[in-house]
Amino acid sequence: MKAIRYLLLCLVVTFAVRLCTAQDAKGCKDSPLISRFPGSVISGCRQADDDVYSFEMGPGKPEKKVEGKYFEVKYGYPKTASKAQVKRNLTTAVKAAGYVMDYDSGDYGDFYAHLGKTSVYVGVSGGYWYEEVFVTETALTQDVVANAAALSSGLTGTGHVVVNGILFDTGKADVKPESAAALQEVAKLLKQNATLKVYVVGHTDNVGALAANIDLSKRRAASVVLALTTQYGIPAARLQAYGDGPYAPIASNDSEDGRTLNRRVELVKQ
Repeated sequence: MKAIRYLLLCLVVTFAVRLCTAQDAKGCKDSPLISRFPGSVISGCRQADDDVYSFEMGPGKPEKKVEGKYFEVKYGYPKTASKAQVKRNLTTAVKAAGYVMDYDSGDYGDFYAHLGKTSVYVGVSGGYWYEEVFVTETALTQDVVANAAALSSGLTGTGHVVVNGILFDTGKADVKPESAAALQEVAKLLKQNATLKVYVVGHTDNVGALAANIDLSKRRAASVVLALTTQYGIPAARLQAYGDGPYAPIASNDSEDGRTLNRRVELVKQ
């Protein structure tokens, strides 16, 4: 009998020690914007200086894509707390920090908010865990740009080629200044091949309304043509803008990586 009691005592002590000494995942830390729910432990995290995340704006509304500095952290919360309690505390903390609520799913456990250029997603599970995602818009860098020789090879081989490095803000059609290197290579290609005429084709992913994506792709293609004619001296007669929207994906739209590839500008030989 004493042996059994001793064994039970050891089990209880061992459990208590493990509970008290539970540690955050290595290399992970809280967001500096809001504190964790009391008693929670970080189970995982991810950070990136250049990433994109789609925030829900509510039923029937298009998602808001935010590109920039990315911070994600996941917690396990105490089993003595309820899902509703954790969500209520986190919602209050976000509002107290000055964030404007964009969408709250209610009992489902998710909500989205923003403050200035920072957007946040919080999702609370009934399985005793929750996650936070923060994305702060930044001036992103473009590491891969078009090359005149590669563009020429693509047009010769398949009749069309993707122009890497032509950038736009989310939902906008103005060509960003960071696109200059890629545009210069397109201009170089056209100046080296005086008889070459091309369609400049804008493409989008499938997020949002079809009509809006078609319109956006047309306006982006037109902006590229305008830049090539006004800034690089390419005759307008050699260029024609066209918007294909989401109709010609080159990757699956089921993942963010695929959607990123689908948001592109191509040259098509006339």
